[in-house]
Amino acid sequence: MGNRFSCKKIDGSTSSRRFGGGNRSRRKLQADEELLHIQALSLAIQHHQSSQRFEGSMSRRIGSVSSRRRSNPVSDPVVDAGKQQKLSAEFLENLETKNIVLIHGEGFGAWCWYKTISLLEETGMIPTALDLTGSGIDLKDTNNVTTLEEYSKPLIDYLQDLQEDEKVILVGHSSGGACVSYAMEQFPQKISKAVFLCGTMVSNGQKPFDVFAEQLGSAELFMKESKFLIHGNGNDKPATGFMFEKQQMRGLYFNQSPAKDIALAMVSMRPIPLGPMMQNLSLSKEKYEAGRRFYIQTLEDHALSPDIQEKLVRENPPEGVFKIKGSDHCPFFSKPQSLHKILLEIAQIA
Repeated sequence: MGNRFSCKKIDGSTSSRRFGGGNRSRRKLQADEELLHIQALSLAIQHHQSSQRFEGSMSRRIGSVSSRRRSNPVSDPVVDAGKQQKLSAEFLENLETKNIVLIHGEGFGAWCWYKTISLLEETGMIPTALDLTGSGIDLKDTNNVTTLEEYSKPLIDYLQDLQEDEKVILVGHSSGGACVSYAMEQFPQKISKAVFLCGTMVSNGQKPFDVFAEQLGSAELFMKESKFLIHGNGNDKPATGFMFEKQQMRGLYFNQSPAKDIALAMVSMRPIPLGPMMQNLSLSKEKYEAGRRFYIQTLEDHALSPDIQEKLVRENPPEGVFKIKGSDHCPFFSKPQSLHKILLEIAQIA
């Protein structure tokens, strides 16, 4: 489930109605929270009428996508549940695809998308979150994952198994963007849109690590001097992976995230295979560059700064750019509703 909402009326005033000995019943509390959640969800579904802020999100489009204004402000009274279902059905009917495949970033796993999955399912979308090789609950030893091809194999297998005329929207977080780029080169006909979420949207000949070089140092320097390197095959052998210390991860990834999500990450993060991060990608104009790419920037990001993200979209322009205000490197934790709204907006762009 996404963000929980406090038990307040839509106009912001608190309710003073009491039961029994002065305490509101648990059932009433749950009903109020559920109603507020449905109301907020209704606003998200109306995204195709809006380019205004929603829980801190902003959108800026480049290329052929036009800008539109919402006819009703966010604080307006919202539709009832029946109207919400009607909007949802109309919205889904006009989509090229309802299938959204979520690809995690370095050290993460499918588990990090739990809020996004819940929100997408409630609108009738069909989300799928994958564990890349050696990530999440995948049993492969991270130290033995040496290439981007092997790291991306679960995604490639998924795309291979799709029906011939079936398409999906790919969403790649952080270094998972490189896996999305690789997949676009392999199966361009099966990818309706590619979304890079503060991701490594590299150009031809670049490696995923290059995107982080301004903050972590050059690849050569990192390989020689980083204290976060893991030598899984022995100290006299080349490094096989790396993993930041917990305090380092908190500052880089989770500076705006809720404490409970940080706790989840601390017990779930796994070492990052080094080989895929250091591999140059071969991306063609006919496949990768011809695909529909969108970028979501995170404006309070300490792992991939807003300036670096801006440089990425300037040097390798996508079809559209969206920004989430107040988000760290993990908007699926810190700004799930904003991320959800933008994903729906991208899904409905013709």
